[in-house]
Amino acid sequence: MDQPNAMASTEDFEFAALSEAVNYRNAIINEFKAYLGERVLEVGAGVGQTSEAILALPGVKELVALEPEPRFQDSFRQQLPHIRLLGGTTRDLGHGESFNSAVMVNVLEHIEDDLDELKRLQQLLLPTNGHLCILVPARPEIFSKLDAHFGHFRRYTRADLRDKLRLAGFDIIDLHYFNFVGYFAWALRFKLMQSMSFDIKQVRMFDRVIFPLAHALESRLVRPPIGQSLIAIGKAHSA
Repeated sequence: MDQPNAMASTEDFEFAALSEAVNYRNAIINEFKAYLGERVLEVGAGVGQTSEAILALPGVKELVALEPEPRFQDSFRQQLPHIRLLGGTTRDLGHGESFNSAVMVNVLEHIEDDLDELKRLQQLLLPTNGHLCILVPARPEIFSKLDAHFGHFRRYTRADLRDKLRLAGFDIIDLHYFNFVGYFAWALRFKLMQSMSFDIKQVRMFDRVIFPLAHALESRLVRPPIGQSLIAIGKAHSA
């Protein structure tokens, strides 16, 4: 199974609440921006919450967004008609397609055979020695009912993601945990309290007040030993 969200029981991934996480999304894009190049593939673009920010970066001339879910495609096209959107998965891309980079934000965990997906991305990036820029949920010990509700097959450890990237044919440029404070917030709200939804006001407060300071410390001083997510940058290489 390689269809993102095939196991999900929710219909919208709480996009309304997560739209409030402006600083959080900008921080992710900032981690990726040095590696994107001119032609970028965004895998699992959803409703386009990161797409416009990627296309606005200096040096990015073309963004191709890929999204398999028809309802998300409709929202994407309504909001971002100027960005090229393709319906489907990486299996549906035309033969001979290649990109300078590929971006996946909270997508790989929705794909049961994640190693196979990484291998396909490596082939799409290999002609340009391109970069894969991904963010995934981290730490199996905080896997919650909400993760399952969202169709997550797993939360990753650093070692697990490193090994799969290497097996898929990537040199690892960077690999680190992201959002140290968010780890504890997720563990409390979704693992211990077993909440099944985001609170819009709490998301907004976290994004505006807590996250900017916490991220400044972990990005400028020392990377955290754990985090809510993992960020990885890999460079495609030939065998």
